[in-house]
Amino acid sequence: MKYYKGDLHSRITELIKACEDNQETGDIVQLVNLFLEYANDNRASDIHIEPLENNILIRFRVDGLLHEVVRYPRSLHDKVIFRIKIMAHMQTDEHAAAQDGRFEYHHGEGNTFDVRVSILPVTDGENIVMRLLDSHTHRYTLENLGLNEKDYQKILGAAKKPHGMIITVGPTGSGKTTVLYTILEKLNSPEVNIMTIEDPVEYAIEGVQQTQVNQKKDLTFANGLRSIVRQDPDIIMVGEIRDEETADIAINSALTGHLVISTLHTNDAATTFPRLTEMNVEPFLIASSVNIVVALRLVRKICNHCKESYIPTPAEIEIIKSNEKVLEHISTITAGKDISQLRLYRGAGCRVCQQTGFSGRVGIFEVLEVDENIRLLITKKESADVIAAEAMRAGMATLLYDGVVKAVNGTTTIEEVIKVAGV
Repeated sequence: MKYYKGDLHSRITELIKACEDNQETGDIVQLVNLFLEYANDNRASDIHIEPLENNILIRFRVDGLLHEVVRYPRSLHDKVIFRIKIMAHMQTDEHAAAQDGRFEYHHGEGNTFDVRVSILPVTDGENIVMRLLDSHTHRYTLENLGLNEKDYQKILGAAKKPHGMIITVGPTGSGKTTVLYTILEKLNSPEVNIMTIEDPVEYAIEGVQQTQVNQKKDLTFANGLRSIVRQDPDIIMVGEIRDEETADIAINSALTGHLVISTLHTNDAATTFPRLTEMNVEPFLIASSVNIVVALRLVRKICNHCKESYIPTPAEIEIIKSNEKVLEHISTITAGKDISQLRLYRGAGCRVCQQTGFSGRVGIFEVLEVDENIRLLITKKESADVIAAEAMRAGMATLLYDGVVKAVNGTTTIEEVIKVAGV
């Protein structure tokens, strides 16, 4: 599938031909600029420039999925790499080592976005991935993330506490850091000192003191956090708890009068507690410090311009019936309505969504509030399954349940929820 925005795709194709014929520096600059502008115009989060045996492949990640855009001759690749390295302040004569950099790109009046660049040597050359970070237009708020009212109030309540921990969990690219930023935006005021240690700093927040991890200068999460607690903070954001030392300092900070928010790589909310235990944090300290855990995934939203309702086909009904939990959740949400009479939603495909039927993404959430019963189970080193069962008994909606709710109400599709929630 290819993404088109006016005649931009044809302009890229023409410019590639011009570059191949002339190999002028100005043409290469224009070509790289067009890649960036085309990606930004089509809501891409990443640009992949991948060397293959016979040519170079350009792919954009849009709404979480990669799509081929165009290919260009290998003869141009060295010049494209050189241009991107110049823009990202990298070493242009280094071809055998991984490099990271970033730059700010101005695309028309009032349209500026940051670009994070990663270059890695691979078998057929240097592979480039550029992450587009639009700090002005792609901001979210806690209110528009897709939380239901109950979960929104839980997170808001935890954020208003003067101390303790809020942890967001999920795989890479699931929106964990975005949730942390929305919480910081909510809490940001002249009356509090908010400090962060991040890798990387994705968005600048006015009034928040943000620190970038720098391994070369020995500024790690642990060392940075150790320094931050001496800076009289009220609220601390730790981009990620990666190791035992960072976990220990973060937990102790939460116990000594600071609100600490951070991320962790786990599959669901309940697995957070065994994961922290594996980092040699004492269970009673975890139980005393963690206020709430937010697990999340991102699902594609049905395009509002071409959304249509329909009765599921026999094949779709079989898919639903083959997933016991999905079937159970649909029955609960629809008060036992027959699946064959259920109206679901999909995108028919239009110019707005580039014929995909989807436009944008929304979160599905699992919000585990740590109450007295959960604290007792954590202290007893109970398994994640036992903790999850108690949280559900207390009213926690699972990732799958929240996803099915969004599918039934027309925000996304059942297929998307099943794929993302891993059923």
